[in-house]
Amino acid sequence: MPQIYKNNMLTVSNLSLQFGKRVLFDDVNVMFTKGNCYGIIGANGAGKSTFLKILTGKQDPTSGTVSLEPGKRMSVLEQDHFAYDNFTVLETVLQGNKKLHEIKEEMDALYAKEDFSDEDGIKAGELGVIYEEMGGWNAESDAQTMLSNVGIKDEKHYQMMSELENQDKVKVLLAQALFGNPDVLILDEPTNDLDIETIAWLENFLADYENTVIVVSHDRHFLDTVCTHIGDLDYAKLNLYTGNYTFWYQASQLATRQRQQQNKKAEEKKKELQDFIARFSSNVAKAKQATARKKMIDKLNIEDIKPSSRRYPAIIFEMERETGDQILEVKGLEKSKDGELLFSNVDLKLKKNDKIAIISKNSLAITEFFQILAGNSKPDKGEFSWGVTTNQSYMPLDNTEFFQSDDSLVDWLRQFTKNDEERHEEFMRGFLGRMLFSGDEALKSCKVLSGGEKMRCMFSRMMLQKANVLLLDEPTNHLDLESITTLNNSLSNFKGNILLSSHDHELLQTVCNRIVELTPKGVIDRDMTYDEYLADKRVKEMQEQMYS
Repeated sequence: MPQIYKNNMLTVSNLSLQFGKRVLFDDVNVMFTKGNCYGIIGANGAGKSTFLKILTGKQDPTSGTVSLEPGKRMSVLEQDHFAYDNFTVLETVLQGNKKLHEIKEEMDALYAKEDFSDEDGIKAGELGVIYEEMGGWNAESDAQTMLSNVGIKDEKHYQMMSELENQDKVKVLLAQALFGNPDVLILDEPTNDLDIETIAWLENFLADYENTVIVVSHDRHFLDTVCTHIGDLDYAKLNLYTGNYTFWYQASQLATRQRQQQNKKAEEKKKELQDFIARFSSNVAKAKQATARKKMIDKLNIEDIKPSSRRYPAIIFEMERETGDQILEVKGLEKSKDGELLFSNVDLKLKKNDKIAIISKNSLAITEFFQILAGNSKPDKGEFSWGVTTNQSYMPLDNTEFFQSDDSLVDWLRQFTKNDEERHEEFMRGFLGRMLFSGDEALKSCKVLSGGEKMRCMFSRMMLQKANVLLLDEPTNHLDLESITTLNNSLSNFKGNILLSSHDHELLQTVCNRIVELTPKGVIDRDMTYDEYLADKRVKEMQEQMYS
């Protein structure tokens, strides 16, 4: 048993995990301490979720130990959305604190006995004291407050979990994990299926959380907002770095460049790193955990920054030609589906350099809007016209229809270019290699691709089309952080027009200069950044009117 030091809530010692000849972790040693939030990152297949399963005891390591400080409680975000279907919403949250819930059940069972004895009375009294010390008498009201915080209305608190929509189930399970102030909180992709408001609330909650948080997420804005440390799973090791995701990414990129600069003097490299840390320290002053983070970054040993083994796909969008002044005009567009009005009175005119975030409280409205503009669906009312100088490339939400054949990736991709030079196998294989399909991977059937591989193929298709208008419906789905970061940089640098929908806050904030919100009563259209839009009081007033 490893020695437990003060504030070391969770200690991992000599941890290894091996599947056959494949080593996932090798001799990992790390201590997770109180007051910090650790973002666990790593390439797809590096073992992020597996590592969390080992921490929670759901997976046994090949060797090594995981030790929780005695008397401390760990809470985990439940991944099985059907696990509590036989319980009410409130009961589900209360079960987040298992010990408290077990004591309550034991007391209830004693008081329910027909032959209630003096011994039972003494036992019930002892349990009642423990229950009170644990805050049991306030548990229901605390659970209801937590449910309200994550957006579950009072009238749903006594419904059965089986009656809820999936998005509400996700919120209830999040409330369950957060309930009762756990000492160690473990969250695997907590922002999946959450709306903007709930994510913002969770960011604030975790940024102020005084215990230990360990989180896996592909949401860079979330990682930047809540994390004090990044745990990088690389080369079968877990290396901890002070700072948030952006700091880790920029530092690792700098370290990689420095490794390539063999002739550069050591003193120059050291000064470059020190300058970088100083710049980041001043920028972080606006963050919620500013003071603590700045102190940690100031103490950072610059020799600890290591180059990453990550591979980034070469996502680069180029245009065959520029657009003229007439790009897109939409007049009076309206669409309903299954009796539900998705949007109406949509008037929109695209200007040069517009990169528009398309948002709505109803994701189906966004997808239908894109499908109409791409010519795959008809509006109920209204019309739209593309300028004669435009050519569009569309990334649909569902790409299933593109991957029905047994074609190799080379043959699959070849169909999307008319350029004879690009159709040669040598060009295609080189192109696919830059998109991380190296060697024989370029010859495998497109029917066996993973979700992330399909997305990289779809980006390859778009790149070959050299369009000057990009339509992108949730383009970060199934992508790892490396691909998301590369896509973000590419869209930021793109010289044409973009219409983009995404749950990735950072992508919308850094790419888009105009926000268009589709509602049943018309559009809200603002030339501003995403953060400005979310903070705008007049926008909030319009949203209340449009959705009422």
